[in-house]
Amino acid sequence: MRKSKSLTQKALTELGRDKLAMISFAIIAAYILIALLIQTNLLNLPIHDTVGESYEKPSWAHILGTDIFGRDVFIRVIYGVKISMSIGFITTLIAVPIGIVLGALAGFFGGRIDDFIVWIYSTFSSIPYLLLLLALALVLGKGIFSVYIALGVTSWVGICRVVRGEFIKYRERDYVTAAHALGAGPLRIIFRHILPNVLPLIFINASLLFVSAIKAEVILSYIGVGVQGKPSWGNMISDAKLELVGRGVYWQFLGATCAMFIIVLAFNIFSDALRDSFDPRISNKTKER
Repeated sequence: MRKSKSLTQKALTELGRDKLAMISFAIIAAYILIALLIQTNLLNLPIHDTVGESYEKPSWAHILGTDIFGRDVFIRVIYGVKISMSIGFITTLIAVPIGIVLGALAGFFGGRIDDFIVWIYSTFSSIPYLLLLLALALVLGKGIFSVYIALGVTSWVGICRVVRGEFIKYRERDYVTAAHALGAGPLRIIFRHILPNVLPLIFINASLLFVSAIKAEVILSYIGVGVQGKPSWGNMISDAKLELVGRGVYWQFLGATCAMFIIVLAFNIFSDALRDSFDPRISNKTKER
């Protein structure tokens, strides 16, 4: 007898049929691979080496030309992939567990616990995100580790809201009631019975969080409180603003913005496809329109 596919298997099969989503996934995988190769020194990039004259135009020797110090812009853009991927990964690694734990506690227990956690994330939400992020970055000091912490502790609110809402919905289901009747403890019910059903939504929101972290790092580095001493896309865009206006040198700005645009677009397309495959109702509504 042929076994029927689970909802997750059906969703992944549907996702695999989406060519645009698979192309986006391939782009994301390529960026991650580049970041890993640089991190493990298997790809050693001479980011500080002078390879030509100042402000050489793009050519076959230097695809994106050189900067004011004669450094290869394309090499620095590639190194920026490692910075952005690490920012996205570490931020997600910090924010997602915080959001899951607080959202699960609020949604499952309700009452005063729920009121307290809702008060916490409502307070965070009432402060303009960029100002909160900037304040934390200034308090923690400049540098990539400060960016990790600042982004990680300010980015959990969205996931917390999603998890809380899903736990409120699932805690009334019959199988949860049965687990209570059989003597299962709260932690077992939370992590064994409810959380697996919420994971698809967590993955979708985590991918969106990854993109938000990349964009936030660019903003922080652009205004001078982010990554220091290493080429990040934010630093490159910040350096390029005067070059573009004063000298008409566009290639550093073009390289950094295109690299960021490609990965952000790929994540957005893949996240939408992931959401549609796990929640067919959204996809059907879109088709009806």
